[in-house]
Amino acid sequence: MLPVDAGKRNTAKVEFGFATHMGKVRRENEDRYFVAPEFGVFAVADGMGGHEEGALASAIVVEALGSIGAAVSAPDLLARLEDRVLRANTKLCAAGRARGGVVGSTLAVLLTFDDRFACVWSGDSRIYLLRDGALTQLSRDHTEARDLVEKGILTVEEARVWPRRNVITRALGARPEPELELEHGILASGDTFVICSDGLTAHVTDAEILALGERLAPQGACDALIALTLERGATDNVTVVVMRSGRVVTTSGETVVLPAAIRDGGEP
Repeated sequence: MLPVDAGKRNTAKVEFGFATHMGKVRRENEDRYFVAPEFGVFAVADGMGGHEEGALASAIVVEALGSIGAAVSAPDLLARLEDRVLRANTKLCAAGRARGGVVGSTLAVLLTFDDRFACVWSGDSRIYLLRDGALTQLSRDHTEARDLVEKGILTVEEARVWPRRNVITRALGARPEPELELEHGILASGDTFVICSDGLTAHVTDAEILALGERLAPQGACDALIALTLERGATDNVTVVVMRSGRVVTTSGETVVLPAAIRDGGEP
């Protein structure tokens, strides 16, 4: 994937990659991703509620993000995201009422503007930061297992095999008001962010994410992570977006600007 300029007003320079796959068990891909480097927005949504409802849910979320537009400041970008999340949540709740159940989706979003970044999420899709040779999970899983680990009831090792480890406690569409969590910081040149659905982390370790993220360019890292997941059985849909910060230009010296990319589920 070519490096890009993150927008006319947003001066953060980034290089990125993305990939998604249905996996080896599911019959439909309920994951979606949104990549809009010119706006500084990178996101993964993992739909829930059954095959048709899950795909609908993640599509509603991505469609809402598609209208986010160019922000004039980091706070403006965050406000725009919050507005689109509210719109998506309203549509998801309406869809759930019409179907007599929950039509929901996780959401993990990375925002960048100039030298700042923010991570916003709901559910168990994750956002990692690779910096100075170390990998840090910036998001906190909204799951029953994570809650029990934090309360000291389960160990991390026990949580990995706990029968209800995949039960999430937050998701868009689950409640009238969406429950979001936020982390933010200063963007450093060379920072690499990995945004993924839980279909990746069910099969790939943090150490492997670190190794591939360090060694490969963003698109190569995405492709390698998907391939590793498929090699290990891919029991769920899997989606990965990788973004690396830093001023990067083409061999001609011109910064490349690409349009927003919204890709439906399928093979990379």
